[in-house]
Amino acid sequence: MGTALAGPAVRPALRRGGGPLGSTASGAGASAPGISPSTASGASAVSAAPGAPGASAASGASLSGQPASDPKNSRPPLDDDLAVQQTAHPDDLDVPPGVDDAVRDYLYKMRRFDHRIPVLRAATDRLGRLERTVGHGFFYLLGFDEAVRVARNYPAVGTFSPQELALIDELFHADASAYGFMGMKPLNSLTATIPAREVHKVPGMGNYVYQGEPRATWETIRRLLGEEVVLTSGVRGIMKQFHLFLTKAAAYGGNLSLASRSLAPPGYSFHGIGDFDVGQRGYGARNFTSAFTATPVFRRLEELGYITLRYPQDNMLGVRFEPWHIKVATA
Repeated sequence: MGTALAGPAVRPALRRGGGPLGSTASGAGASAPGISPSTASGASAVSAAPGAPGASAASGASLSGQPASDPKNSRPPLDDDLAVQQTAHPDDLDVPPGVDDAVRDYLYKMRRFDHRIPVLRAATDRLGRLERTVGHGFFYLLGFDEAVRVARNYPAVGTFSPQELALIDELFHADASAYGFMGMKPLNSLTATIPAREVHKVPGMGNYVYQGEPRATWETIRRLLGEEVVLTSGVRGIMKQFHLFLTKAAAYGGNLSLASRSLAPPGYSFHGIGDFDVGQRGYGARNFTSAFTATPVFRRLEELGYITLRYPQDNMLGVRFEPWHIKVATA
């Protein structure tokens, strides 16, 4: 198993007056294959919640792009999201009376997220260029520090802007329950890495599984079901999960609630510590719909006892039904 990724399932508390932000946990480990070891550039730059008193965003700038320090004032300027929590909400915020302040904060921020959509889309596009540059397979294993370094050194990708890094930091450390995702968070370090020795690339599938129980589970399934079963998604590191989640969020106009219904936010995916997805060969995108339950692969997996669902039908975690998801990790 990926010991560099394993850790207690901790979700930072929603801090009233401070926004749904936590502090960045430090992380270190061996770099993934194919890229030289990272010097952890970019990790310290986002080591505190953007906009928090005394904290600086990446490269010394806040999410709004203003300098993080002001000689006239020791406190850095607040971004719009944090500033609004320290002022009265406008009278036209249409919520029932008596609603908790944290809920009002969330509703107001969601309605005003559109001012950050350009940053979200810019980060999404950059991650797409990064994936094409390092290769789709290796991108599954790419860590945050290494991504920052590669982006800076390859003009085809381009350096992450301070605003993009601040948004990545904020989204990773936000309490996802604030926008309706109630699942556990098995990965708590933005800078966690996936050592190459801890994963196995599945021949012909373009995906990795962790060594140990995940690999043994996949190889048993493959032996019992034969060529009809395919590995549709295996190990997903920090940057791969970010790319998937930001792409989904951009498609929904920045609505994190809708995005999280079909894709776990970064840090909350069990693909980061052992789970994987399977499908019926030739079934294409339908493998990621409830139609998968009608396939011979699903019926055989159910008969063999491999369908212990991470996200069952009508679950209370704010996540859609995922019959294709093979639960391996015990966290």
